[in-house]
Amino acid sequence: MPDQRLPSSPGFWRSPLRGPWFTSVLGLVLLVGITVLFVTGLLSYAAYNPDLSPVNDMTPGKGLLGFYLFDWPTHPAWLYRLNQGVHVTLGITLIPVLLAKLWSVLPKLFALPPARSLAHALERISLLLLVGGGLFEFVTGVLNIQLDYLFPGSFYTLHFYGAWVFFAAFLAHAVLKTPAALRAVRRIREEGALPDGELVSPRPDPPTVSRRGALGLVGGGSLLLFGTTVGRSVDGSLREAAVLAPHGGTGPARGPGGFQVNKTAAYAGIRDDETSEEAWRLVVVGRSRTVRLSRGELLRHPQYSAALPIACVEGWATSDQWWRGVRLRDLAALVGHDDPPDVLVESLQRHGAFRRAALRANQVADPRSLLALHVNGADLTPDHGYPARIIVPAAPGVLNTKWVGRLTFGDPR
Repeated sequence: MPDQRLPSSPGFWRSPLRGPWFTSVLGLVLLVGITVLFVTGLLSYAAYNPDLSPVNDMTPGKGLLGFYLFDWPTHPAWLYRLNQGVHVTLGITLIPVLLAKLWSVLPKLFALPPARSLAHALERISLLLLVGGGLFEFVTGVLNIQLDYLFPGSFYTLHFYGAWVFFAAFLAHAVLKTPAALRAVRRIREEGALPDGELVSPRPDPPTVSRRGALGLVGGGSLLLFGTTVGRSVDGSLREAAVLAPHGGTGPARGPGGFQVNKTAAYAGIRDDETSEEAWRLVVVGRSRTVRLSRGELLRHPQYSAALPIACVEGWATSDQWWRGVRLRDLAALVGHDDPPDVLVESLQRHGAFRRAALRANQVADPRSLLALHVNGADLTPDHGYPARIIVPAAPGVLNTKWVGRLTFGDPR
């Protein structure tokens, strides 16, 4: 008889909550939620236009895994805000469900022998990839939205490859286990009886809460995380409740520039002497000519306005702000491109990622895509990119480059 003091013994695990029904309900929730996370994550990656290499290519060697990449659209303007809001808010909301699910199947990780057959060995390997991949994706995701880059290497590369490994294991596990999960849930609904199974303890402790009560506790934790996070992605009073939302710094409390910024001018190494009216010049390079424009000269070009949000990969988004400046397609025409091409944007910033970023031709051509000089009726503040910044509808925040110094129209590769 196995030693009951060892975790490899079924008798070691005494909780009366564990069982197929409890695990199955959690699994079905994760089946839907993780599928949505995977799809929105891939869409978020595509929005960065990563195949505009080497400028935006954050995952060299992605090869066949980049089969789905496409030109990210500019309509509707809130597309990336919605996609990333769903991705980050849902990911945070699912954390209690994931932890409860892992707790519910913990005895399986210690079961002996490690492999009873080849099929069982393959199942154990898939579980290792599933658990390890799930923890890796959720942990790196939470660290990223908090701007805590404690992991080695690029977040984009690690999260991208990790997502494919995790979802492959998740899909294999779902194919194997979903029929059994549905049967377990159906049995409790039809018969009112809890099914037996390998997760049920042979000598359970007296219950202090029912399985439904435990599910309510997990659901309550998820609702709490949802309520204290979702406000950063939507407008209205919910913003005040977003106390657990991704940080990244906020703008001043009042005034035209009183909305969130991720990186300040000081953090980016921007000096006042290089952004002054006298010193700063925008270099615009094109097919037929190169021009250097002061801010005053840009202000003499036709000015256009657009109400657009900024949405970042960390999950936060501003409400619509009124931007005003010169259209990117007009600057392309100024240097000989009547049909707007891709553009390489270079920033004055010295620190941080995306000092160079590329935009696709469809983004340049959109009449709402601006080299913004004003926001909400006032000059840009230094933290919002003075003297000029890019603002493009539906683009991730890091592609809306601040402190622009140079625009090169044509193939950035």
